Amino acid sequence: MPTLNLFINTPVDGVVASDILKDATKAVAETIGKPESDSLVSQYVLILVNGGVQISFGGSEEPAAYGELISIGGLSPSVNGKLSSIIAEILQTKLSIDSSRFYIKFYDVHGSFVGYNGSTF
Repeated sequence: MPTLNLFINTPVDGVVASDILKDATKAVAETIGKPESDSLVSQYVLILVNGGVQISFGGSEEPAAYGELISIGGLSPSVNGKLSSIIAEILQTKLSIDSSRFYIKFYDVHGSFVGYNGSTF
C-alpha cells in the first residue's frame, strides 16, 4: 500500500502528470520491494499528483514540491535516501524543480492504521 502524495506549486498538465505517475509508481514499487499491483496480496502503489498548489519554500514561490510517502514496512534510511533521490530526479526531469526545492517525508506505519476494502491491513 505504499502511497506517495506529491504537492507541486507549478501547473502540471495531463501528459506530464501521467509520466510522473508511471515513473513514480515504478520507482516506489521497485525501491521498496512491493508490487505495483497484485490482487493476491492486496498491495498497491498509490501516487497522487497535486499541481498548482500554493507553496512558499524558503520565502520564495519559485518551482518547489513537497511529498509524503506512507508504507506498511519496506522503509529504512537507505531506502528513503534512494527514493528521495529518484523522486527528486523525476521532478527535475519532468517539471524542472531543483532537488534543493523539494522535501519528502517518510512514514512507516502499522497495517492497523491503514484502511482498505472495508477493513485494515
